[in-house]
This record gives sequence, structure tokens and C-alpha cells, in this order.
Amino acid sequence: MAGVRYSEKRFKPSFRNYAYDPTAMTLLDGMPPTSYPDQFRDYLVQLGYRKTSVQMLPGCVNSFLAYHPQTDLPMITSSHIHQFYDWLQVRPNQRKAGGLSETYISHHVYALRVFFNWLEMSGQIQTNPISVLQFKRPKANTRQPLSQGEIAQLFAAASTLQEMALLHLFYSCGLRRSEGAALNLRDVHFGAQLLYVRAGKGAKRRVVPMTPKVSQALESYYLQERVNQEQVQDTEAFMLNRIGKRLDGDGHNRLLKTILARTAISQGITLHHLRHSIATHLLASGLPIEKVRDFLGHRHLESTQLYAKVHPNQLTKL
Repeated sequence: MAGVRYSEKRFKPSFRNYAYDPTAMTLLDGMPPTSYPDQFRDYLVQLGYRKTSVQMLPGCVNSFLAYHPQTDLPMITSSHIHQFYDWLQVRPNQRKAGGLSETYISHHVYALRVFFNWLEMSGQIQTNPISVLQFKRPKANTRQPLSQGEIAQLFAAASTLQEMALLHLFYSCGLRRSEGAALNLRDVHFGAQLLYVRAGKGAKRRVVPMTPKVSQALESYYLQERVNQEQVQDTEAFMLNRIGKRLDGDGHNRLLKTILARTAISQGITLHHLRHSIATHLLASGLPIEKVRDFLGHRHLESTQLYAKVHPNQLTKL
């Protein structure tokens, strides 16, 4: 089967050293298949998985169960997983033209590994159908940072104060997509020129310093557009959509696409490219990599080295 091979080495799950009682999450006999993702979600919460994983992994499992609706879980074999994996290779993307990305398919494989390991540990199945399977890993991230000239093009193309604020949040402040979507009014201190990230990756908090120019741009958006927006439904959110609700991650990305459409820059650029770009530009300007690490909210220096395109001159200074 394409992309799949057998391995004699069984997959060994790692549960991050959390204390776990398998009997506490055992499913009831006769439970309908639609209840499995809900019970699986409870299990993920108990183990301390991130909120995004708690939302995503059960959804991947639900897709698998929907693909095999007439098959009881104890009867699932490696062949069923083969069939689902092959279907993912040809399944159309529901959001844009083309198929599913390798990363998205890999998320489904990971979800099934965690799911069937849980079922095996809790005694719901005797044989783990995915334990001896290995799948092709997605290609390494080849995201390239924008040049400083391309960043200047983006700022020149911004036609509203909100568009300018978006560029400053994700480039000048280096926010992650989830951090920008979660940003509240109380997190942006214009006078002190500080931006507080209260729920970063891994529940890590950080304070991002802003230059006077960045602070003024964000304050201008707040005073001239945000305050005057009609029918505000989310009074805490810093960035709002046209109906007054919090601008979510997809909304931020669509706003970036609107700006990109006015430039000659690749339309494949995402919010995360802006974060990569500021990291690379800070390093190129001579800022120590340790300070770039803190700016980005990375836990380890190695993450920053892989994340940004480090120039050889910076490596010799480590």
C-alpha cells in the first residue's frame, strides 16, 4: 500500500509522565460510535493536552469512524486504516482547490495512534490495528521569510488602520495566529508601549515591547476605527470583524490576503510568514538570538535557530 510499511517495532505511546488510571476512562458496553470521540476528548483533557489538540484530534477520529460507519471498533483492522489513509490522499480540500496537505493527513494518523492506544490501554480492544504501521512523514517546513522590501510593500498596500494594525501585530510584534486572535483590549498598553501575550504556546506568557511607531499605529486603529465601530458584540476583543465579533484566525488570514492582493508578493504568504520574517530581520540587525527567543516566546534556543533563517554571522556569536 502506497506510503505505508510494516514495522516489527511496536509504537510506544508517551503520555508525558501524567498519572493515568485506564479504568477511569473505560467506555461502556454498547456505547454508540458517536460517543467515542466525546470520551476520547475527555481523555485528552485528563492528560493535559493543549486546547487545540483537544479540539482537533477527536475531529480526526470522527472522520475515520464516519468512513467506516458499519464496523465495530473491536473489528477494526490495519486494512481499514489503509483504506482511510488512501482516501485522505484523494479527498478534495473543502476550503480551497486541490487535495489535503501532508501535514493535515499526518494529523489524522497521529490522532488514530493516540485513539487506538487509549482503547487498548482501557481494554476496549485486544489488538491495536495501527501499532505496527508506519506512515510517510510530511516534508520539512520550507517556509521562507519575506525580505524587508516585501514587508515594506505590505505596509504600503495597507489601506485601513485595521490592516496596518494587523501587520504590526504579526510582523512588528511577532505574534502567532492564535495569539493575535486571542488579543484583548486590556493586553495592549499604548502609553507603556507594551503588549501582553497572556496565553502563548504551552500556556507561556510574555511581554512584547513596542516601538513608538507601532504603539501609535495600534492606538490609531483603536481610537479611529475600533471605538467607532457599530454593533460591537465582543467588547473585550482588540480586533473585530465587520459584524462586531472577535476576529478569529481565519479572519486575520483573510485580511492579510486582501492586503497581499494589492501587491506582487506571493499569495501563499500567511500570518506565520510575518512572524518568521521579523525573527530573521531581528537576527540580521544584530539582536542576540537569546533576545529573539524571548521576543518570540520560545522555550528553547534550538527552536529559534530552526525557526528563523540564521545568518552565519549570528551563529559565530552564540
